[in-house]
Amino acid sequence: MSKITRRAALTGAAGLASLPLATLKFARAADPTKVVYWHHFTSQEEFAGLKAVMEQFAKKFPNIALTQENIPNPEYMTKFTAAVMAKSRPEVSMVAPERLPDMLAMDGLIDLTARVNAWKLKPYFPADRWVGATQKGKIYGVPAFTFVDWVYYRKDWFQAAGIEGPPKTLDEFVTAAKKLTDPSKNRYGFGLRGGPGGYAYIVDLMEAFGTQFVVDGKNAMDKPKALAAVKWYSDLATVHKVVPPSAANDGFRQIMEGFKTGQTAMTWHHTGSLVELVRAMKPSEFGTAAKPAGPAKRVARLSYQYNGLMKHDNEQAAWDWIAFWGETDPAIAFLEATGYFPASTEVAKDARITGNPLYAAAAETTTFGTLPPAFVGYAGWSQNVVLPEFQKILVGQQNAEKAVDNMMKGLDAALN
Repeated sequence: MSKITRRAALTGAAGLASLPLATLKFARAADPTKVVYWHHFTSQEEFAGLKAVMEQFAKKFPNIALTQENIPNPEYMTKFTAAVMAKSRPEVSMVAPERLPDMLAMDGLIDLTARVNAWKLKPYFPADRWVGATQKGKIYGVPAFTFVDWVYYRKDWFQAAGIEGPPKTLDEFVTAAKKLTDPSKNRYGFGLRGGPGGYAYIVDLMEAFGTQFVVDGKNAMDKPKALAAVKWYSDLATVHKVVPPSAANDGFRQIMEGFKTGQTAMTWHHTGSLVELVRAMKPSEFGTAAKPAGPAKRVARLSYQYNGLMKHDNEQAAWDWIAFWGETDPAIAFLEATGYFPASTEVAKDARITGNPLYAAAAETTTFGTLPPAFVGYAGWSQNVVLPEFQKILVGQQNAEKAVDNMMKGLDAALN
């Protein structure tokens, strides 16, 4: 999800417009069941979406007093650990897949397997939805929403250049990017994220060119395929020059501003940035598309955010809250506020989604998208080896082959 630094005051709900979300409590009848929900939302859009879901929940469950507490993401595990140690747990906690092993190591979450298997909505959540919240066959979280990778493109620029539509292959992508680049006008075909967070696209492209990473705990990288991917991607900057000169340091904020202000014709992100673009641009100016296919396969990531229970007190009411996110109306209310796609296949069929052409690319991506790589050491390797080695190519400090050699050595180190 995007790291928008501002914290927003929320408006729009009758009688609550002047209150920040962090103070909102929904009162119930006498002696309501209390549920506290910890999360790490940060953006204006996320807070607005949460507020909409909470208001719908209050109407359906008037005897549950739900209170949300925002924990800054960098401090989340520190506070989670302190709550477990001090036996002062909230009922519900947001669960990121990469944090699940640590949360379970301190016995911080409740096994939800029986509840999930008995849940009437479970058939609408395919098996891959549960992977990030499952360990040793037990389920510890319910998917709340999905991050779907896709492409933003300047529809008006494509039309003006006589390009029929967004590229479906990487070859078409390069051709379009070159045609849409005009440095004299500070216009570039692609907003490449070579700075913070950019490691994911490098990994995705290596997989799209056919390499694996880890098999049976061993380094399985195919150097020729990995090299072809890294060279294709770095050539956008060093050979074709279809990306802004700042690409080596551009993170989320830079690629989004570049796209919004007319510096770039295409950029890659996920559905979480859609609302920002809808607010900033005209419908005629931009469109969304599925990621282009590589030589081996089409790779786009689907990842899920979960909610889990931390204690047995008020367990049924807490379950009602996390299961509520799987229902149609709250899932779509959250989507409309944030751009985050529903995890339920049934919700994805709703006319409010299928009738909006901007969501078509996300729906298409759910048919072929895959989870990110998951192996011990992945986070450190991808962020601290893959990205810095790629950046060195962009700034002319080394060639693609040397970068791939270092990536492979770094993977060996991460696995040993």
